[in-house]
Amino acid sequence: MSLVANIIVDVPTLQTNRPYTYSIPEAFSDVIEPGMRVVVPFGNGSRKIQGFVVEIKEQKTTEMELKPVESLMDSYPVLTEELLRLGGFLAYQTFSFQVKCYQTMLPAVMRAKYSKKIKIIDEIPESLLWDVFKGKDEVSWEDAEKQNALTQLIQLEKEDKVEIDYDVQDKAAVKKVKKVRSILSFETYEEIKADIRSNAKKQKLFLDILQSTDNETALTYAELKEWGITSSTIQSGVKKGWCEVYHEEVYRDPYASSTFERSTPLSLTEDQAHAFNEIHQTIKDEQHKVFLLKGVTGSGKTEVYLQTISEVIDKDEGALMLVPEIALTPQMVQRFKSRFGDQVAVLHSGLSNGEKYDEWRKIEKEEAKVVVGARSSIFAPLKNIGIIIIDEEHETSYKQEEFPKYHARDVAIWRGEYHDCPVVLGSATPSLESRARATKEVYTLLELKSRVNDYPMPEVDVIDMREEAKSGNHSIFSEALLDGLKKRIERNEQSVLLLNRRGFSSFVMCRDCGYVLECPNCDISQTLHMDTKTMKCHYCGHEEGIPKKCPKCESRSIRYYGTGTQKVEKELKELIPEAGIIRMDVDTTRKKGAHEKLFNQFERKEANILLGTQMIAKGLDFPDVTLVGVINADTALGLPDFRSAEKTFQLLTQVSGRSGRGEKEGKVIIQSYNPEHYAIQYAKQHDYDSFYKREMHLRHISEYSPYYFLLKISVSHENEMTAAKKIRQYTDYIRPALSDKAIVLGPTPKSIARTHNRYHFQVLIKYKQETGLTDKIHQLLQETQKEQAKGIFISIDYQPLDFI
Repeated sequence: MSLVANIIVDVPTLQTNRPYTYSIPEAFSDVIEPGMRVVVPFGNGSRKIQGFVVEIKEQKTTEMELKPVESLMDSYPVLTEELLRLGGFLAYQTFSFQVKCYQTMLPAVMRAKYSKKIKIIDEIPESLLWDVFKGKDEVSWEDAEKQNALTQLIQLEKEDKVEIDYDVQDKAAVKKVKKVRSILSFETYEEIKADIRSNAKKQKLFLDILQSTDNETALTYAELKEWGITSSTIQSGVKKGWCEVYHEEVYRDPYASSTFERSTPLSLTEDQAHAFNEIHQTIKDEQHKVFLLKGVTGSGKTEVYLQTISEVIDKDEGALMLVPEIALTPQMVQRFKSRFGDQVAVLHSGLSNGEKYDEWRKIEKEEAKVVVGARSSIFAPLKNIGIIIIDEEHETSYKQEEFPKYHARDVAIWRGEYHDCPVVLGSATPSLESRARATKEVYTLLELKSRVNDYPMPEVDVIDMREEAKSGNHSIFSEALLDGLKKRIERNEQSVLLLNRRGFSSFVMCRDCGYVLECPNCDISQTLHMDTKTMKCHYCGHEEGIPKKCPKCESRSIRYYGTGTQKVEKELKELIPEAGIIRMDVDTTRKKGAHEKLFNQFERKEANILLGTQMIAKGLDFPDVTLVGVINADTALGLPDFRSAEKTFQLLTQVSGRSGRGEKEGKVIIQSYNPEHYAIQYAKQHDYDSFYKREMHLRHISEYSPYYFLLKISVSHENEMTAAKKIRQYTDYIRPALSDKAIVLGPTPKSIARTHNRYHFQVLIKYKQETGLTDKIHQLLQETQKEQAKGIFISIDYQPLDFI
């Protein structure tokens, strides 16, 4: 009998969910464990790739010789038994590959980096030897690509004349600081000082410092530098035997410079107490249950979260707290750090790779009990979870749009079942899918029907912008909104303005010939950015200067159309010069810590108006905000998406909830060109239940979610006809697995038919129960792997949220 490892390997060109078996060298037999990353040989050549050990077992020695594990990448398992099993579930549910799921679970700094080299192993044409390989025996993949020689080299690989070598390098890095420790007694230092010449002041000072610290206390180089002690003085002391220098591992703390005042639990309202008791009972009983906590904006959902987490910590268990996006994290971190101090670890994309790695290790080493973060923090390596909370559960940012296309809610429920703990989904405007599950008692509904302290919901006015135009007002702002903003400035109160797009203006158009400046790589107009004086494509990143004349007819009648945050800010400053404005959009929040900095400025009342995109619509709590203005409520209503009314209602309800959260009365002004639309009218009345009933009726007659499951298959290629032909082939391949009750829409071109110089087609399958569909899709995924080499990309999205 010999010890072998089943390993899920990462073959970039041909992935699979089937584990490969490798022999374990005797040197590793005592240390290798499931969940470790390893480097293994793969294929016929000397190709080295990364893999995850999923199982170790004994196997009878057979005649077939197994390849051995080459090296270990970790000294301990980076994935727990739970996360290994979760990877299998995710790969199956999201039509992905296990290795991608495992890599997604790790912080970016721990993901392996490949460097590909092409090596000569037999005679090749002289032209290639000198033009591409420059007379050497290997060339990097990137250099071969630059020489446009990849096609020839891939053919030579098939003829066994060259081989492609994959080298894997680990990027994980631990931060260490140099420390200096005294090693002699107080008396010995006295004796040394007596022999030092009088003018050696730095050495005497260094000896004084060493003498004043005990052997257990160490000082960093930085601390000694503040005393004026240089590196050369320290090195001299080491040589003379006065002290020793060593390296100590430290965590990069993104909140090291922040101070958090300790907060205490608040008294709960009757509704809050009922919700707390229901959740607390399942924590005590160690029972898995999914709660939908539906609470109007300002009803105190966060306090319920904090108090239930406190119960979990008392049981020596951990808690996962998810927020939908980075913009919400600063205030949530403030509340959680104030309540739970150093027990909180934070994971989100605004941290550096090193900070994320250190926060991840704090969790992995069980030094942090509470994890606060965005979508990917659902994979935090907490070993004993007592509760999982997803705040603003309706948010689309909980669904990942790249592979694996998982939804954090599904992962939370899986982990909740694994740990026998409750999962709480909180929202003022739950997704229709979650609300429908609560109606069917799959989830338990808990409601907070009123605001804390019985503050009233803000009054909402809907302004018909068509009437404004008829009366001669062609401004971005209605008279009512402009008047409201001026009054708040006079009263030293604050306002929030929501604009549902970024940039200065949506597009540039010639008024003479109608030409619109489009991206050369995508079928979409470019967006004007005044801060950089450029036109940008928000899909592929293409950038060019602002045209002074029409590229088509050379007319100078080229104008900017649409409304962006920069344009609104400019017009607002002209109309209300005394207004202090903080603009918060993708462009102003690129830098690390920008969200927190801007929110802090607004909290300190350094500005009267916070102007921003969707990131300011939810979760924020500023007591002096008494006016919320929505500049263009209709933006999403015209999109080809069956959820457009739901998204509009949620956005308007959420942003309305930012107003009147303190003792001052709040007001909301919504500007619309379609004020009669039911989504806008129900948002005006804060009436979620009526909206839910109407929208569910429409979903039922149109046969969409939550009455049907959805599956979207997309195909893209640089050639339009190739992409169209392939998606039809794939659709025909799937049809035999479908019953006559399934509905197939398409194939059709996507709404934006071309991006990144690739043409996109899609097909949508609507179904209730199709027992053979999942396996058929997995077969399709496996068989289309070879198509990638031809530039054909297939994407399979279960329960898609994006249809554009």
